[in-house]
Amino acid sequence: MADTLLSPDEPSPVTVRHPEGRSPLFLTCDHAGRATPRRLGRLGLPESEFERHIAWDIGIAAVSRRISDALDATLVEQTYSRLVIDCNRPPSVPNSIPLVSEATPIPGNAGLTEAARQARLREVFEPYHARIEGLLQERAARPTVLVAMHSFTPVYLGEARPWQIGTLYGRDGRLGRALGTLLVREERFTVGDNQPYSVSDETDHTLPVHGERRGLHHVGIEIRQDLITDEAGQNEWADLLIRLLPEAASRVLD
Repeated sequence: MADTLLSPDEPSPVTVRHPEGRSPLFLTCDHAGRATPRRLGRLGLPESEFERHIAWDIGIAAVSRRISDALDATLVEQTYSRLVIDCNRPPSVPNSIPLVSEATPIPGNAGLTEAARQARLREVFEPYHARIEGLLQERAARPTVLVAMHSFTPVYLGEARPWQIGTLYGRDGRLGRALGTLLVREERFTVGDNQPYSVSDETDHTLPVHGERRGLHHVGIEIRQDLITDEAGQNEWADLLIRLLPEAASRVLD
């Protein structure tokens, strides 16, 4: 059909690791992938742009998978690039489908019809969040801690960011502060408390919708991308969180 975005042979917008994981930790990775639907090509961009942070959260999928496997924690990942539609933005905000990312215009997002917008929402955004919602509902009787995994660029619009890791939260900062305390206790990191971002209904979707509205303990984690571009860095940061996340979770669950 003319208004269909994804062909049957294209990747699913959502993948799940350890769907019946025994850990109370439940991980999401909104910007894990950088695929684009065949019908959209590469959104008018050269392939090199899909190596950059504007297309995905560099390194975070590998970190999240290692944590998921080590702790038997459910992990839900988005397959498609945030340039197609950002799965951590409310669909109503202008940068849900960005015309410009950082300082880079996205030609394939200009002049979209409402039908084209709805196709991206229906076939990429909604299946991802429906799967998160369904899995959380299945484990509603169990203690669950929601962890939204992200990475951030070391320099944004010319401004260097000093933090190596940040804990993010909105109305409920209990888990964010607990994890931040443990990270500071390591005495080797510059830790951002709601830095380089904070969580709000206008800028975020996953934590407000699946964390706050469900009454789950939750935190967003941001790791600086230059620290997790290779396997050694990914393993190092995953191992740190494998050690600290269960302790932080136990503090708030107890």
